[in-house]
Amino acid sequence: MSDECQSFEQFLGREIVVDLSSLYVIAGTLVGQDQHYLILENADVHDLRDTATTRELYVHEIGLHGLAANRSRALVSRTEVVSLSALDDIIH
Repeated sequence: MSDECQSFEQFLGREIVVDLSSLYVIAGTLVGQDQHYLILENADVHDLRDTATTRELYVHEIGLHGLAANRSRALVSRTEVVSLSALDDIIH
């Protein structure tokens, strides 16, 4: 197994935060992937245009309080992903 696959595998089944190149942040449980999408369940799709909250503050808040899912399942385009981290790796 390649290092890339091993590093991705560590996130499966965990709550993650995905920073996108667009004005969205998505958090949820990573349940899979294919060549085009990350597959998240119990996801919180957050549009930063709808709030005065910064990306960093929003991520910090869900790290402290947990995420509030607004989608039972979400497909996230891999081409939009800037970073991916486990929710429990967020520094408070």
